[in-house]
Amino acid sequence: MAIFFNPENALKRAEELIKVGQKQDALQVLHDLITSRSFRSWQKPHEKIMFRYVELCVDLKMGRFAKDGLIQYRNSCQQVNMTSFEEVTNRLLRLATEKAEQTLDKETLDVDDLEVTPWFKFLWETYRTVLEILRNNSKLQALYAITAHKAFQFCKKYKRPTEFRRLCEIMRNNLANLEKYRDQRDRPDLTEPETLQLYLDTRFEQLKVAAELGLWQEAFRSVEDIYGLMCMVNKTLKPSLLVVYYSKLTEIFWTSSSHLNHAYAWLKLFSLQKNFNKNLSQKDLQLVTSSVVLAALSVPPFGQAHGAYHSEFQTEKERNLRMANLIGFNLEPISESRDMLSRESLLSELVSSGVLSCATQEVKDLYHQLEHEFQPLDLGSNTKPLLDTISKLGGKLSTAPSLPEVHLSQYVPSLEKLATLRLLQHVSKMYQTMKIQFLAQLVPFFDLSDVEKISVEAVKHNFIAMKVDHAKGFVTFGNLGIESDELRDPLTFFAETMNKVRAMLFPASSKLGDVAPNLGETVEKEHKRLLARQSIIEKRKEEQERQQLEMEHEEEKRKLKLRMQTKVAEQKRLASEVEERRKQRILREIEERELEKAQALLDNTERRQINGEERERKLLKLAKTMDYLQRAKREESTPLIEAAYQQRLVEEIESHEHDQQREVELSRERHESDMKEKRRVTRMLSSESFVENMEIFQNRVIRLQEAEFERQKREKEEHLQARKQERYVKRKRIYYSKCEEERIRKLQEEEEARKQRGPSQSSTKYIPKFRLSQATQVSGSADDQWGSRRLQHIGRDNAAPLVEGDQCGNGSERPGGDSWRSEEGRYAFRSSRSRSSFSSRTS
Repeated sequence: MAIFFNPENALKRAEELIKVGQKQDALQVLHDLITSRSFRSWQKPHEKIMFRYVELCVDLKMGRFAKDGLIQYRNSCQQVNMTSFEEVTNRLLRLATEKAEQTLDKETLDVDDLEVTPWFKFLWETYRTVLEILRNNSKLQALYAITAHKAFQFCKKYKRPTEFRRLCEIMRNNLANLEKYRDQRDRPDLTEPETLQLYLDTRFEQLKVAAELGLWQEAFRSVEDIYGLMCMVNKTLKPSLLVVYYSKLTEIFWTSSSHLNHAYAWLKLFSLQKNFNKNLSQKDLQLVTSSVVLAALSVPPFGQAHGAYHSEFQTEKERNLRMANLIGFNLEPISESRDMLSRESLLSELVSSGVLSCATQEVKDLYHQLEHEFQPLDLGSNTKPLLDTISKLGGKLSTAPSLPEVHLSQYVPSLEKLATLRLLQHVSKMYQTMKIQFLAQLVPFFDLSDVEKISVEAVKHNFIAMKVDHAKGFVTFGNLGIESDELRDPLTFFAETMNKVRAMLFPASSKLGDVAPNLGETVEKEHKRLLARQSIIEKRKEEQERQQLEMEHEEEKRKLKLRMQTKVAEQKRLASEVEERRKQRILREIEERELEKAQALLDNTERRQINGEERERKLLKLAKTMDYLQRAKREESTPLIEAAYQQRLVEEIESHEHDQQREVELSRERHESDMKEKRRVTRMLSSESFVENMEIFQNRVIRLQEAEFERQKREKEEHLQARKQERYVKRKRIYYSKCEEERIRKLQEEEEARKQRGPSQSSTKYIPKFRLSQATQVSGSADDQWGSRRLQHIGRDNAAPLVEGDQCGNGSERPGGDSWRSEEGRYAFRSSRSRSSFSSRTS
C-alpha cells in the first residue's frame, strides 16, 4: 500500500490510473488514503477526493467501498463541516439515480426483479447504506429525511412493495434505537419542533406511499408509528396533518372491512372540516355529511357472534380499545369503564350533534326507513330508488382539497345488505312461515343464494332466528309464543289497535261489565297464570345461567391450564429457537467472514493476475519496440562503422610507422650516451688513487660489520644464560613445592592416626602446633620467592628432626640423597650445568 503524505498526490495517482483504464486500482488508492489516519482531520482537498471516490464507486458498483468511505468522511466532518458531507452524499445518490435511469431508458426494462437490473439493485443498496449512515444524528436529520423521501419515491415509481416494507422496517428500527439509546452522542431531540416536524413529514410520506402501493397493512403500521411518535413527545398534530391522518385511516379501515372504525374516522374528518375549514361550501358539506351518515349505516347491525369464547371476546375488546385510541387520537389509553365504539352510539351521536340534518334528503330518508320505520313488505321496494340516487352522488371536494374524493356509491353494497337484514328482521316479527319465492320477491337487491348467505350470517350473530326448508319451499322463523321478545312490539301495537276498535264499537259511556260480565275474573285468573308461568320461566333461566356460568368457569380453568402448558412449551420453543438462531447467526457470520476473506483473496489474486498480465503485455511490447529500434540502429550504423574501421586502420598504420621511426632514433641516442659514459668510467679505473681509496673503504666496512657481529653475539649469549637460569629456578620451585605438599600430607595422616590410637599408642615424636602451621604456610605459598623458601630450609635444618618417613628429611627417599648439598655435589651440578649451557650455545 502506497503512503501519500499529500492527499493531492494520491488524487493525481488515481487520475493517472484512470487514464490507463485501471479504475479498480485507482479506487483502491483512494480507499487506502481515506481509511488512513491522515484523513481523520478535514481539509478542503478531501472534498474533491471524495467526489472522485464516489464516482469510481458508482462506476464499479462497489457499494461496500462507498459505505466505508462515507463513514470515514462523516467522522472527519462531524465537528468541522457537515455541509461537505451532505454534498458528497447527494452526489452519490444523484450519480446512482442517473445510472439507473440511463439503463432503464436504453433497455426499457420492467423493474420486477432487482437481480435482473444491477443498477437498480445498486441504487436500492445505496439508499439503504445512506440511511444507515445518517440515522439518529441531529446534524444530519434533514439529509436523513430527504433521503427517506427519495427512497419512498423510488419504491413508488418502480412499484417495489418488498423494498418498501424493508425500508419501513429500517426506519422503524432506527426510531426504536433512538428511544432505546438516550445517552447517544448527537442524538436528535424529538421535543424540538423542527426535529418532530421532519419525523412526522417522513412518516406521513410513508403513509401516503403505502396507500398508493396498496400495502394497507404497512399503511396501518405507519399510522401506528405516527401515533407512537406523538405519544413519545406527548403532543397533538396540526389540523392539516390530522386531515391527512384520518383520510388515510378511512381508506385503511374501508379496505379492511372495518366499517365501524371507518365511520368514526369519517366523523373525525367532518369535525375537522367543520371547525377549521372556513371556506367549506354547502355542497361539499353535504357530501361529507352524507359520507359520514352512510358510513355509519354501512356498519352491520350485529356485533360479536353468539357463543364466542371469553378469550376471543377479550381479544376483540383489546382490539377495539386500540382502534379507539387511534381514531380518537387520545394520548392516554381509553379505560375499560368507558363505552366501547358501537353503531348505536355513533348513530345517536350523529342525530344529537346535528350531523344528520346536514346530509342530503335521500340520505335522511334512507336513514329513517332503515332505522325507524317498520315495513316488512315494502322496505325493499322503498329503499331501491333511494340507493340508485345515492350511487350517483359524489365527486372531488373543491373547497376541501386535502380530503379524498367522495364516492357514495361505495356504500351501496353495504346498504343493500343492511336493507336485506332489516327486511328479514321485520318479516320474522310478523310471520312464522313464508314461501321462499315470496321472500325472494321482497328483496330486489340480491338473488336467493345471496339472501341465504346474508341470513346465515344474521343467524350466526343471533340477529334473527330462521330456518330454510328447500324441500317444502318454506322459510320458518323463530318461536312466536306470547313470551317471545321478538313479538312484544308487534303485539303491543296490535293491542293498541284493538283498543281503538273496541272504543269505536262500544261507546265510552257503556260499562265494561255490561259487555263482558266475567271479564274481570277471567283477566285476574289469566294474570295469575301468566305470573306463575313467568316465575317458572325466570327460575329456568336462572338455572340455565348458573349451569352456563359453571360450564364457563370449567372451560376457563381448562383453557387457563392449556394456556399455561402452551406458554411453557412456547417459552421452551422460543428459547430453543433463540439458541438455534444464535448458532445460525454465528455460523452465518463465520461463513460471511470466510467468504469475505476468500472474496478479498480472490480479488487480490485476480488483480495481481491482471496486473501481471498487463505488465507482461507492456514488457512484450517494449521488447518488440526495443528490438525494432536496435535493429534499425544497427542497420543504419553498419556502413558508418565499416567506414570508421577503415579510417582507423589507416591511421594506426601511419602511427605504427611513425612510432617505429621514433624508436630507432631514440635507440641511437641512448647508445651514443652509454658509449660516452663508458669512456668516462674507463678513464677513472685506470688511475692509482681510485684503487687505494676503494681498499680503504672495504676495510672500514669489514671492521664495522665484525664489531656489530660481536655485539649481537654477546647479547644473545647473555639472553640465553638468563633464560636458562630462569628455567632452573622454576624447576626447583616446582620440585620443592611438591615435596612440601607430600610431607604435609603425611604429617596430617600421622596426626589423624595418632588421634585415633590415643596418647599411649603413639609411636611418633611430638611436633609442636606452630611447626605444623609453619609447614602448612610453606606448602600453601608455593609461588613465593626462592629466597624465602631457602630461609625456611635453613630453619628446618636447625630445628628438631621431623617425623619418620619424610621424603625431604630422609636422604634414602630422594635419588642421590643429600649428596647435592655437599661441595662436590654442588661443583658437579654446576659443571654439568655449564657444560649443558655451552653445548646449547655451540649447537
